[in-house]
Amino acid sequence: MKKLLIASLMGLGALTAQAADIVDTAVSAGSFKTLVAAMQAAGLVDTLKGPGPFTVFAPTDEAFAKVPKAQLDALLKDKAALTKVLTYHVVPGKVMAANVAAGKVKTVQGAELTVSTTGGVKVDNANVVKTDVLASNGVIHVIDTVVMPK
Repeated sequence: MKKLLIASLMGLGALTAQAADIVDTAVSAGSFKTLVAAMQAAGLVDTLKGPGPFTVFAPTDEAFAKVPKAQLDALLKDKAALTKVLTYHVVPGKVMAANVAAGKVKTVQGAELTVSTTGGVKVDNANVVKTDVLASNGVIHVIDTVVMPK
């Protein structure tokens, strides 16, 4: 009986882990602290916790570190500009790596990202360094550079 209870609880833990949304998945990864802070500053947390599905090209903390400090600080204080940049990293729907094709992809922000697949997958000037991080409401693809809308 004790083993059954432990197995049941472990199974419940696995279900809970799979049920994490985009925001919770990013938080638990530990390498998206700046992205999560930016989502909070822009007021996008509730949206990205919503039903989706979303495909997020998520810049790591190292990617945000490439942005000059003064530019990043100004962006974090300008909610409209920050929202524009962050929603440029989000595509409606759940696009898995196996379904990525070269070309233009319309973002939630309204502009188009350019996806290339020659010599690895790139989104605008960012390299996709990890794919298919699943969340309950979509998928995250990790990128090494913050992409900016034109």
